[in-house]
Amino acid sequence: TGSNIDRDMTVLLLPLQERASLVALLVFIGGLSAATAMVIVVSVALAIMISNHIVMPLLLRGRGVAPDPDRATAAWARGRSANGSTGGDLGSQVVHIRRGAIIAVILLGYAYYRASGEAALVSIGLLSFAATAQIAPAFFGGLIWRRGTALGAVVGLGAGLLTWLYTLLMPSIAQPGGFWSDIVQNGPLGIGLLRPEALFGVTLPSLPHGVLWSLSVNLACYVGFSLMRPASAMERLQANAFIDSDRATMAQSFSLWRSSVTAAELQSTIGRYLGLERTQRAFEGFAQSRGEELNGAREADIHMLRFGEHLLSSAIGAASSRLVLSLLLRRRNLSTEAAFKLLDDASAALQYNRDILQNGLDHAGQGITVLDRDLRLLAWNKAFIQLYGLPPSLVRFGTGIDEVVRYNAARGAYGEGAQDELMAARLESLVNDREPVRLKLYPSKKVIEIRSNPLPDGGLVTTYTDITDSVVAEEELERTNETLEGRVAERTEELQRVNTELQRAKAEADDANASKTRFLAAASHDILQPLNAARLYASALVERDRAANRPDLAENIDASLDAVEEILTALLEISRLDGGALKPEISTFRLDELMRQLQREFEPSAQEKSLTLVFSPTSATIRSDRRLLRRLLQNLVSNAIKYTPNGKVLVGCRRRGEQVAIQVLDTGLGIHASKQKIVFREFLRLDPGAKVARGLGLGLSIVERIARTLDHKLTLSSTPGRGTRFSLLVPTAAQMPAATASAPRRLPSGGQLSGLKILAIDNEPSILDGMRLLLGGWGCTVATASGLDEALSLMDAGLSPDVVIADYHLDEGDGLASIASLRKRAGAGLPAILLTADRSPEMREAAAALDVHVLNKPLKPGALRALLAQWRATRLAAE
Repeated sequence: TGSNIDRDMTVLLLPLQERASLVALLVFIGGLSAATAMVIVVSVALAIMISNHIVMPLLLRGRGVAPDPDRATAAWARGRSANGSTGGDLGSQVVHIRRGAIIAVILLGYAYYRASGEAALVSIGLLSFAATAQIAPAFFGGLIWRRGTALGAVVGLGAGLLTWLYTLLMPSIAQPGGFWSDIVQNGPLGIGLLRPEALFGVTLPSLPHGVLWSLSVNLACYVGFSLMRPASAMERLQANAFIDSDRATMAQSFSLWRSSVTAAELQSTIGRYLGLERTQRAFEGFAQSRGEELNGAREADIHMLRFGEHLLSSAIGAASSRLVLSLLLRRRNLSTEAAFKLLDDASAALQYNRDILQNGLDHAGQGITVLDRDLRLLAWNKAFIQLYGLPPSLVRFGTGIDEVVRYNAARGAYGEGAQDELMAARLESLVNDREPVRLKLYPSKKVIEIRSNPLPDGGLVTTYTDITDSVVAEEELERTNETLEGRVAERTEELQRVNTELQRAKAEADDANASKTRFLAAASHDILQPLNAARLYASALVERDRAANRPDLAENIDASLDAVEEILTALLEISRLDGGALKPEISTFRLDELMRQLQREFEPSAQEKSLTLVFSPTSATIRSDRRLLRRLLQNLVSNAIKYTPNGKVLVGCRRRGEQVAIQVLDTGLGIHASKQKIVFREFLRLDPGAKVARGLGLGLSIVERIARTLDHKLTLSSTPGRGTRFSLLVPTAAQMPAATASAPRRLPSGGQLSGLKILAIDNEPSILDGMRLLLGGWGCTVATASGLDEALSLMDAGLSPDVVIADYHLDEGDGLASIASLRKRAGAGLPAILLTADRSPEMREAAAALDVHVLNKPLKPGALRALLAQWRATRLAAE
């Protein structure tokens, strides 16, 4: 067990340990068969390579292989080989060589085994790969480096193999205590820097160390010896064939090449290695594939030679087959007559190609010249002569381009100036300019575009293009552009003037709009001030007349004031909506709270007309402006009640995905389809509705503007005589818990406010008189002041008010500043009410910041009385 067991014998020892002799026998036979097969395959493969690439080339170089032509032709005719045998006289030699190679390979392998021992068997594969890698520098260098030579490849390969032997093979076969072991441990002659496994002090693992040094020495020798001498002609041809040759050109050259070797000679040579019958069948198949008849006396072309080379390489390898055919071709020297015939054929082919090239050049639309490195003409076309108007006698093969330039300069084709300077400038431009150059010729005024490009081996190829028409078009276009620029400048100046006028007009319109807004803001206060006073007087009169059981006169006055208030409020709302002064304050709230408020507000009106008003319950939570949405729904419900003579009005909700549709339906008069688009216009009232109820025609106009401001989609559907449905789409929000429903508050009576001390501040005496009459009728003690100074004087005299009611617009300062000053005197908890006609969000925010309650003008007495009663109840509860 453990380390005492040979790992190679583990599979055999396991069944023996279990006394399974049969299994051990089968394992032994299988292992022996595998090892034997491996030895056979490797031996045969190596023997074939040694025979094809080493022995046979050496043997062939020492003897002739080409048969006599007459004997070869006669042998082909009678179906025999040139020496009269049918099996090939060299075939037996190849067989004997390969058998000897097999024996030599086996003996060398056994010798290595005896020298290295069993320990080195595991690394033999890596050592072999390291040796094979020595081919890499010469192989890849021959593909990519033109300067590589056979001498460099041979020396590099030999040096690399020697280094591999020293750094890898010798340490692997060195036995402890032996001669090689001492060299591995201490280096030759005790020189430590030359130790095989640490050469020159480089310490790496054994395999990377050996591969690095062997390939480095190989590459250095390959490059160094290749640079020591110039490459031979054959080496240059081979380099061109692998690096940057034009294979099409090579194939064209081969098509003109003639070998003088006949098909019979080629078959006879190959038959000596393959046998006549096999060779005959192969060549007959080749001729049949090309659609030709096999003729032994016919010269073998390049295609037949290639086929013969491939056929022969299957027997003796590529290197030997190439060598056999090269020896065959070398012995077939051309006769003088054949050489002249070949030269004539080559000359004819060159002339034919030259004619084709010249014909193509002459049919080109551009002038073309090809110059050698000395700037002499090698090729040109007719267009070049015609563009410059040159005499044919001047343009000849070998003529220097300077002669053409001198001729043009002498006749003034380049314009006025010194002839030498013009010539020098033209030659300089021709040789050095790589960008297109335009040249104007005189007196024809032709414009020629010249492009010059260098050739790889020196010289120039130049094209000459007549661009006269294009230049004339460019000049015309440039003149047009100059005119166009003037027109564009004029149009631009005019456009700037118009834009300036538009900006001035817009500024005037903005100023007018701002003036209108300021006027409406000021007018709303001035208009609502006397209206507010009338409201106060009327409310006081109503209170007194009710006590005397004669409310008719006061109630008529109050109704008239309500109508005036409705007109002014609607006009102000439309003005603010159109001017963009009304900004929505979006918040999240439950819709049922708003519905309950609307139901309490409109139930009395519905009961007066004996209508059924139904608000469907809902739990939806929405995102909108609570105040504007309530105003919109107030107008819709109010209109529904007004224009429904009998029946019912239904307010409900339907969910539409992420939105909820708030719908107001009635069973009233309905709206004809042709009138539904104009029903939202200002001051427009349809005939049936105008007879049923009074109105201004502003309610739906306000509804449409509020819906547009809130970005809520409003739709209308109606059937005349059956009713109308308005639907408003509002976005939903996350569900909020329901608020506890509070019982409806009872309108407080005047007795609940008895003894409440109120300080009223306003700069209008009529407002103060009306406030005194109204609040006094509710049992309140009222003190009035026209401004802050008077109010402070009253407090200095001992007045301690429970509530302060102040107008926003005062002669000095405003109501918020006055309330702040009074709170400094009476305490921060003094309740305060601000009366104003300003409905802007900014004013409300300022009041909210001071905890001041806002009531809009004209004042609604019910809202004021409810607020005062709430504060009175809170105060009594605190006491």
